Parts: sequence; structure tokens; C-alpha cells
Amino acid sequence: QVQLVESGGGLVQAGDSLRLSCAASGRTASSAAMGWFRQAPGKEREFVAAISRSARNTYYADSVEGRFIILRDSAEITVYLQMNSLKPEDTAVYYCAARTTEFSTAVYTGERAYPYWGQGTQVTVSS
Repeated sequence: QVQLVESGGGLVQAGDSLRLSCAASGRTASSAAMGWFRQAPGKEREFVAAISRSARNTYYADSVEGRFIILRDSAEITVYLQMNSLKPEDTAVYYCAARTTEFSTAVYTGERAYPYWGQGTQVTVSS
């Protein structure tokens, strides 16, 4: 079991930066690959970024490539999403997700790959 708690959302202006945090806990948290997803009003939840269990590999959606960075603090089992050059279209509820895996370098981009989810944190970017 893995429990996830997100924090760091808020209201910012276009061009600003924001850093989301996701604290993982539980017996198997240290064996989890993790990802960030988001859901805008009226839209389906979509993949944003993922990081492997070892933090060696990362993967990004095209829409955030070059602007967002996913980081992992293995000692604290915390994953961060550093969001730079924010745009109004980045407005959404952001969710952290985790799945335990034996593959230390694997990253997962599909929503169905993740059995554990946080409660979500709202990010609003004004123009």
C-alpha cells in the first residue's frame, strides 16, 4: 500500500513558477515509480510527467516538455513537479500517482498503470 499527499497548488499569473510536492508513505512506497497527471474542467485526466523508482529516467507530455521538471527525493520518498513558464492552459487539478515496481528504471505514462492516487491539488494560472 502507498499513501500519497500532494501540496503546493495555488493561484499564479502566466509566466510564474510553482512547485508541487507529493509525499509518499507506506510499506512499499520506496519501491514505487511515480507520476503526475492533471484534469482541467470538462476534460479527461491527462498524463503530465513520470519518474522511475531509481529517479534515473523521466518522461514528459509534449505540452509540458521544457517547462516542467519532475524530481524525486528518494530519502524522503517525495516527488516534486517544478512548473515553470506557466500558461493559463495549465490550469487543472494535479494528481500524484504511484505504482510499485521491480523495475528500477521503468516509467509509466498510462493512467491505468497507477493503482495509488493522491487527493489532488488545484493549480490556477491567470492570464
